[in-house]
Amino acid sequence: MMKQRVLRLAIPAALKHFLDIIQILIDMVMVGILGVAALAAVGLSMQFMMIIQAFMSVYAIGSSALISRYIGSGRRNRASAVVFVGLWVALAGSLIVGIIGWTFAADFFQWMGSSEEVVILGSGYFGILSLGMGLIFLDTLAYSALSAAGDTRSSLFIKIASAFLNAGLNYLFIFGHGGFEAMGVEGAAYATVCAYGFSVIIYGWLLIRRGGILGIYPIVALNDLKKMIFIGTPAAVERVAGVASFLLFVMMIASQGTVVLAGYQIGLRIEALAFMPGFGFSVAAMVLVGQYLGAKQYDYAYESGILSAKIAILFMGSVGVILVAIPEILIKFFTEDAATIDQAALYLRLVGIAQVPLALTFVLSGALRGAGATKLSMQISLLSLWLFRIIPAYAVLKFGGGILGIYVAMTIETAIKGYWFWSVYRKKEWLMKRI
Repeated sequence: MMKQRVLRLAIPAALKHFLDIIQILIDMVMVGILGVAALAAVGLSMQFMMIIQAFMSVYAIGSSALISRYIGSGRRNRASAVVFVGLWVALAGSLIVGIIGWTFAADFFQWMGSSEEVVILGSGYFGILSLGMGLIFLDTLAYSALSAAGDTRSSLFIKIASAFLNAGLNYLFIFGHGGFEAMGVEGAAYATVCAYGFSVIIYGWLLIRRGGILGIYPIVALNDLKKMIFIGTPAAVERVAGVASFLLFVMMIASQGTVVLAGYQIGLRIEALAFMPGFGFSVAAMVLVGQYLGAKQYDYAYESGILSAKIAILFMGSVGVILVAIPEILIKFFTEDAATIDQAALYLRLVGIAQVPLALTFVLSGALRGAGATKLSMQISLLSLWLFRIIPAYAVLKFGGGILGIYVAMTIETAIKGYWFWSVYRKKEWLMKRI
């Protein structure tokens, strides 16, 4: 029974994550036809969006933990009230971020040292996204709320439809087909905003209609608002710091040369596909742990995380074997350059070794967030990242080590972090976390 619940939640969540990746790749391919500057503009905008998505964790993770607890304890109206509170938090946050993005879009690209052409294209693209930031924030809230209530299938179907809509509108808006004027990079931004608007409309219908798994209960509960911020803030800090640390790590890799950086970027894209099962089972663990804790079924809460981790290890471990054994076959879909293939293969073989501890990190950190123990998850993630990856990798560079030493530090850190999460999870102290 529990295994079926895990799979029912995890598979749609993993497939939605896959479609998120595919949609970004399609955008990049279609924009890439316009030239290198256009591709760079959209690529940098995606980096800025990563930081914004990290800030969204304040209400996304916070509302998820509360909603899953209330659903588990049978307090559906309280869960729906959390959605209503989250709605206002998302709108307020999107207004602030949107104004900043619209006002300083050109400055962001100049700070990154972009060429004049990239600044012009990028500020136009990101400025339009900033105008639609409310839709982006609401989409994240609705997905988090429905998932926490136990419905990941609806989000998958919405994503399928919106991804097709986004690709179709890209074709019309970017290149000027179907009677539309060719808008170039800005057309891609308009297509993205329209796709988010479509998703929000469908999500709104699901949340407002009577008899759904979750609704919107128009009561502002200040206690829930405080809990949402208290739970979500550590998750947001973890993700923002994680993005910043990731950029530092990329800078270290970039110092090893263009070929090394190109190989790393290709390896990263391939590895993203391996993340799919980890992401899906992380969602399943977060939802089930929260719901079982709400129902005060502590043994089930613990076992749901263990079972999710075991299945994730099976899937990601299998992918790891492929990454270690035949990375070159996968890399040749992206490049035929022999030196780049060698560099990407080196990266993939080392991350392939680390897929099992990475699965533990994905799933058990999700379980802790579902329990509301976001501060504990943040502490483990950031301490591990800096003590065992960033600092050792920097030391490798200072003592003349090459890219192999950097990747070895990365692999060891992943193993340590996975074991750390496993050790903390087994102690079960997080089961008594009150929110």
